This record gives sequence, C-alpha cells and structure tokens, in this order.
Amino acid sequence: MHLLAEPKLPALRLGLLRYAAVAAVVLLATGFWQLQVVRSDHYAQLAERNRIRTLPIMAPRGVIFDRHGRVLVDHYPSFSVLLVREHVQEIQDSLPVIARGLSLDPTWLEQHLEKFADAAPYQPIVLKEEASLADIAFVEAHRTDLPELELMLVYRRRYPPVGLGAHLFGYVGEATKDEIERLGVPSGTIVGKMGLERHYDQILGGQDGERRVIVDSRGKEVSKLDQKKPVPGQPVRLTIDYDLQVAAEHALEGRQGALVALDPRTGDILAFVSRPAFDPNLFALRISPEDWQALTEDPAKPLLNRVIQAQLAPGSVFKVIVAAAALEEGLFRDGSFRVYCPGWANHYGRVFRCWRPEGHGTVELHRAVVESCDVFFYQVGRWLGIERIARYAKLFGLGTRTGLELPGEKAGLVPTPEWKLRAMKEGWIESETISVAIGQGPVLVTPLQLAWAVGGIASGGLFAQPRLLLDPPEPTAHRRVPLKAETVDAITQALWGVVNEEGTGKLARLPEIDVAGKTGTAQLVGYDTLERVGRETARRFRDNAWFIALAPHRNPEIVVAVLLEHGEHGAAAAPLAREVIRAYYEKKPPAPKTEVAQASAAGAPRGD
Repeated sequence: MHLLAEPKLPALRLGLLRYAAVAAVVLLATGFWQLQVVRSDHYAQLAERNRIRTLPIMAPRGVIFDRHGRVLVDHYPSFSVLLVREHVQEIQDSLPVIARGLSLDPTWLEQHLEKFADAAPYQPIVLKEEASLADIAFVEAHRTDLPELELMLVYRRRYPPVGLGAHLFGYVGEATKDEIERLGVPSGTIVGKMGLERHYDQILGGQDGERRVIVDSRGKEVSKLDQKKPVPGQPVRLTIDYDLQVAAEHALEGRQGALVALDPRTGDILAFVSRPAFDPNLFALRISPEDWQALTEDPAKPLLNRVIQAQLAPGSVFKVIVAAAALEEGLFRDGSFRVYCPGWANHYGRVFRCWRPEGHGTVELHRAVVESCDVFFYQVGRWLGIERIARYAKLFGLGTRTGLELPGEKAGLVPTPEWKLRAMKEGWIESETISVAIGQGPVLVTPLQLAWAVGGIASGGLFAQPRLLLDPPEPTAHRRVPLKAETVDAITQALWGVVNEEGTGKLARLPEIDVAGKTGTAQLVGYDTLERVGRETARRFRDNAWFIALAPHRNPEIVVAVLLEHGEHGAAAAPLAREVIRAYYEKKPPAPKTEVAQASAAGAPRGD
C-alpha cells in the first residue's frame, strides 16, 4: 500500500496566515492596553454609571419682596413625575401601564418621548409637572415593577392673583433647547422667560443639587450613596411699593393702557402696571396650547408690556418739552411773546386746528400750558424748528431706552430730517414740525420715558436712571442737564396751574396736597380723516389719553404717568393718577397745617 501524501500549503498562504495571527494578537493586545491602561478611567465611569443613578434636586427660586419687605412672589413645594431611561430595558412595554396610572393620554406620551429621542439616556424626562396624591401613590406602589418612575421635589412659582404685576414679574418655564445651549443648563431646568424673572434669573435661580443611589440591573434602587444639596436662589427686594401697586392696579382695572409711578430723586419705580394683563400662574406649570393661543391671538395684546413697549404719540404732554426748549433758547426772555388763538392757524399753506374750536384768544406761555393751547405751540414749534426740538427732546431722555432692568424696552422715536431721509428716503417737510410741536406726527414715546422726562425737568435737570432693584443694592446713575432756574420755575408753575387753576387737569386735584400735571390727547387719525369716514367708524379711532402728575410740583417726590388707550381726552386719565398720589400721601406723615395753609394762600408755591 502506498501512503497518501499530506497536502502542503503553499508557502505564500502559510506566510499570510502567520501574519494574520500576529496581527490579531497585536490588536487584542492593543485593545486590552486601551481598556486596562489608556482609557481605564472612562470605562470605570461607564461601569459605575451602570449601577449608580443620579437624580436632580431642584433649587427653590429666590423670593421677591417689595421695598418694605412684603412678599410679592414666592414658591410652594410640589412633586414631578420623572421617567428614567438609563438602566431600564424594554421601556416601551411599560408605557401603557404608566399612561393609565398617571392619567396620561397614550398618544401624547409617545409623542413626548419622541421629543427626547436624541437626548442622553441618563437624562430624566418629566412626565407630569405637578403630581396629584393619586399620582404619588401610584409611583410609590409600583417601585418594584416600574423602577423607571421617580418622584422629584420641585418648587413652583406662586404669583399674585388676577395678574397683579404680571408684566413686571414675568414668568418662568422649562428651558428650551436654545436656552439649554446658551445658558449651559441641563434639560428640565426652570429659567426666567420674561420680566424680572428673566433679567435676574442668575440671582433668583440658584443652583440645583443632585442625589445618587445604587440600582440593580432593572433600575430598582437598592441603596443610597450621597447627595449634593441645592443652593436656593437669592431673594431680591424691589423698589415697588405694594400699596401703590394695588392702587394703580385698581385704577387701571377694566381699561387698556399703562401706569407707572417713580421717585425722580432716586429713580425708584414705585408702581408698574400694564393692562390688559395675564396670569403668570398659568406658566408655573406647562401652559396649555389653548391658553397660549388665547394670549397670543388676543387683539388687546395682553403680553405687551405697555409701560416700556407701547410706543405712541404723547400728545400735549410733549408741550412741556417744547416749552422748556423755548425757555432755554430765550424765546420768552422779555415776556412779550404772545399768540392770538382763534381756534386755528395757517402754517406753510396748511390749516392746523386747536382742540378748542372757539379758540383761546391771546395767550402767553403760562396760560398756553394750563389750557393746552395748540395754536400757541404751533408758533413756538415753528420758531424753534425741528432740529432744536429734537435736540432738547433727546436731552430730556426721549428717543432712547431708559436702561430699566427689564428685557424688551423700546426706544421710542424723536424724528429728525436725518431720520426721515434714512427711513423714508424723503426730505423733511416744514409743516411736519408744526405737528411734532404738539406731540403728534412721528414722535413716539413710552409711558416710562414720559414720566422720566417730565420728572427730570421738574427736578431742575436731575435725571436719576429708573430702577427696580433695591436690594442687592446697586449705585443709582444720575445725569445732570443744566437748566436755567427761570425755566424750571416757569414750567413747574404752569404744571401746577394745569391742576389748580381750572386747567385741563383739574380732576387730579387733591385737598391739601400739592399736585401738578399735564394732560395729553393724542389723535390716532387727523380731523379730515374723521370727517371723511363718518361718526360710526370714527368711534374705533378714539384718541389716546395721557396724564403726567407730579407731587409736589417742584422737586417732586413722585411722578405718575398714565396712558389710557382710546381714552378720548387726557382729562380722563387724571383721576387715575390722583388715586396713586392719594395712596402715596396716605402713607406719609401729615404735613403741618400751617405750611399747607400758607401754600394755599400764596397760590402756586414757588421753587427755590
């Protein structure tokens, strides 16, 4: 028998096989090196994560107080239900049971989880913002078979009822994807979305803590490790006076407009109201789509902060600016400047009417301000020209943001020939100056700007930047505008006369209280248009009403600006300012009666 010869591998194949074996050994050795030496810490962390669950502990936001330490915004404890996906397999099988147990719509639950499909698996998902007692009992009763459910103690924001201070405080909500990236916060973090909540979010928000527990392969908690305590947000004390805020809210109730009161000596905002308002408590949880749609589609725009965002023509209140400019430029130096008002005037080929059809007769500055004569200020505006009007308006703070610590403040508009050329590609028409002189045309202001401007003039040119934060304290920024003593004296006495000499603001008068002010009526459309569209249609274009009140008339302690949208005449806004000033003086010690009697006997008290 012949033995069969063993088949031999070709030398080339044998060499390749040897190299492949060597390469495999090298790869395995490299892998073990990476696992055991180079990336040992990384894999150790992954292994640790497989048995340790980290859960957040939310920090309570800081309490907001008024200037006297009364609570305006605080919080209350609550529980949220979380879904933890990190250690749980086949979580989809548990969703129908979770939906039934927490009274959730299964379709919503599926869609909610899809939103977090790309999120890290260790990131908990909030299933229910505020758990009921039944929800808490369900989670506790199913700790064994539903270990993916967790309860988290949270602190919900509690705001005053009926929208009090809504635009001032703003509201909070869960951070969006953009906010998570911009602020560097984890998903589910509650952040300020509007108003002071947003501006002072870093102060109010605090720092969340966390607790770590050991879990088994199914995600069931078997032991506790440690916890990092949360750092509560810092409290803040505002310049707001709760009593004045309530008085302002009641005065504006059922109306559309704004009211702001400030102390021009310090810039402290004492009351801040925009109406219509909204309920910030709707946002304390997750606002429903129906409520959000109702707010955003409401034609009255309840989300608009009218105190700092309503940019409207100021009407006759702007005459204070024009009068101060003319006094500074020496127009009334010898006291001979007078204008005859027959109820209309012709300037540059156009007829401009006075608000009083029969006219005011011959008037000088004091009476022109007291009775708000348009024809007088047409002539003053023509003499000054748009450039000088604009320069003084900007000097007094119009056409620029006040710097109040609220997001979204608007700058308003002080028109100039350069602005019109840039914005409209047209040259300035001289007749437009006539309209601007009485606060009409393209000039736009906010209620806060107007209060700041008039208060600064009455304070002798001292403009303290408006502020809302009293504590933690920050230095108040003051700006000094050099004004002649005779300018301040003439303006403040004229404003006193508006209220106390049967002027247009007499409804703001208070017994034994030195109140001054200026009315303003801003047309939405011109006289010619009103005549053309007819009386019925014109009702939709009722004028806006303004009133600026000061007390006392010289170096005032309080300035109140009131805007009533479609209020028809500035006199309608005067009683609202009166109520806020009344509330302010009711808190002050009464002045000696001898001083009041002397002031009344002497007429308008003069400034020193």
